[in-house]
Amino acid sequence: MSLRPHHVASLAAAIERVRGFAAPADAVLRAYFREHKAMGQHDRALVAEGAFAFLRRMRSLEALAQTSDPRKLALAVLARDLGHSVRELEDATRAAEREWLAGFKSRLAMPLDPAVAADLPDWLWQRLGATYGAARRDALAKALVVPAPFDLRANVLKTTRDEALAALAAEGLRVTPTPYAPHGLRLAGRPMLARHPWLADGRLEVQDEGSQLVAHLVAPKRTDLVVDFCAGAGGKTLALGALMRSQGRLYALDVDAKRLANLKPRLARSGLSNVQPEEIAHERDARVKRLAGKADRVLVDAPCTGIGTLRRNPDLKWRHDETALAELAAKQASILAAAARLVKPKGRLVYATCSLLPEENEHIVEAFLAAHPEFHAQDAAAELARAKIPLDTGPTLKLAPDTHGCDGFFAAVLERDAAGAS
Repeated sequence: MSLRPHHVASLAAAIERVRGFAAPADAVLRAYFREHKAMGQHDRALVAEGAFAFLRRMRSLEALAQTSDPRKLALAVLARDLGHSVRELEDATRAAEREWLAGFKSRLAMPLDPAVAADLPDWLWQRLGATYGAARRDALAKALVVPAPFDLRANVLKTTRDEALAALAAEGLRVTPTPYAPHGLRLAGRPMLARHPWLADGRLEVQDEGSQLVAHLVAPKRTDLVVDFCAGAGGKTLALGALMRSQGRLYALDVDAKRLANLKPRLARSGLSNVQPEEIAHERDARVKRLAGKADRVLVDAPCTGIGTLRRNPDLKWRHDETALAELAAKQASILAAAARLVKPKGRLVYATCSLLPEENEHIVEAFLAAHPEFHAQDAAAELARAKIPLDTGPTLKLAPDTHGCDGFFAAVLERDAAGAS
């Protein structure tokens, strides 16, 4: 497909915006598109794909391009990452730019420092190596720059996975069951489903397979009182509510009013009537204290670096550093301790992140258990087996894109002793 000058100009403008890292990349792009309402759907898709490709491969791209000029970086993205030939770019470029582009393509085989070639910041490259070893780090790095698949969850209150698979396949979409999550579907390519009727009426929800699996570790019963302590926009809340068949009580707590507001239309579509969203000021809010010792199940989907989601959110690796990691670890420990107060005797506490780093995962859980002897770790693999999910990553859930094909997730299942036990 031949590209026009406005394609390059639009992508260059978007690259200039997202690399400022003033806000999450998807929010930056939404604002850009609002300012350019005349832009067609195809052009928006090209710009979004190009901007995210830039963020995924920014470090190697800038090293090979040998420039920070956004227009040349846009051309480099189009040629290297989106596969457009010089011929396809001919109508969109000047002669001098085509000459520069030929030089750029000649440098693609140039050797780069390993962290640069892997498109990771030095601190993250080093920590992944220390945690996983050199060979596994290489596999992870390669997986983290590949765009994520498009995962959905069938809402069992309104449909079954088999019905959803058949309907989407009949539309010509390439769809398969997710390998582990029993209600998940995976779509190949980049289908445009924003206005699909099955999403509009709540029969399907967009949710990564790893996120779906975390809900199965919580394993709520229909009569339970359940608290999603860091509910955000509510993906796991909706999955938990569906597992509860809209019975019992499910509190969705979060400090971010805007994210909770995003839950409300999804909640209306879902058909759930057992969910109560509540904004809290902090983890010691009076609304939290009111639930102390009453919850059968508490999920702490803790704020984290999001390193496991770099396929979807590539800007995170450039927005975080080691200082942010230390600050988040302190916040995670505080939130987990506060959430633990809600758990009744014999109740369950699940701590989860979408991180691949032990500082946010095992270290937080180990410190919590050392300070709270009334809690004991349970076997996540055994819990998944009870749900007939064929996945064993050991005593804790450890998912990664290179081995499981979904986002990177960690989850630990902790249970409180009976009253009076030590």
